[in-house]
Amino acid sequence: MNLYQNRLGFLMADVFRLMRRTFECRLEGSTLTQAQARALVYLARQEGCRQVELAELLEVQPITLARLIDQLAQAGLVERRADPKDRRAYQLFLTPAATPHLQAIDQAATMVRTQALGGLDEEQIATLLFALGQMRDNLGAPRGAGASACSGKNEQELSPGVVP
Repeated sequence: MNLYQNRLGFLMADVFRLMRRTFECRLEGSTLTQAQARALVYLARQEGCRQVELAELLEVQPITLARLIDQLAQAGLVERRADPKDRRAYQLFLTPAATPHLQAIDQAATMVRTQALGGLDEEQIATLLFALGQMRDNLGAPRGAGASACSGKNEQELSPGVVP
């Protein structure tokens, strides 16, 4: 058995955990939690989406997201608007007050990314990004007529989000 067969998943999980922890430290002092920051970033990418769609993107239960959106709405960062196509649903939009928070999130993510990629040259970074993109595509590509419902999801949309 090759060494990478035993370690790839663990190594990727460790890197993600450490990046997430470092991001949380960089965002320290913010009024946002990691979950709130993640929701804001995804909403910035998909503004106007319905709550159920955002819950799918974040891979959380709709009730969990509803509480999260309640908190963000109370803070004046997000607003719900009735969906013109479905009276039972709401679309989510950022308010102007979210802009400084998104800038702080972006700044923290840039610092984490710089720290994580330290010591790698441009060619190594390009190779790493190519390999990770290929892995994502391999896992996200449908596997034919008998593929499960999960295999058709756009993995790019389901990426960890806040952490770069």
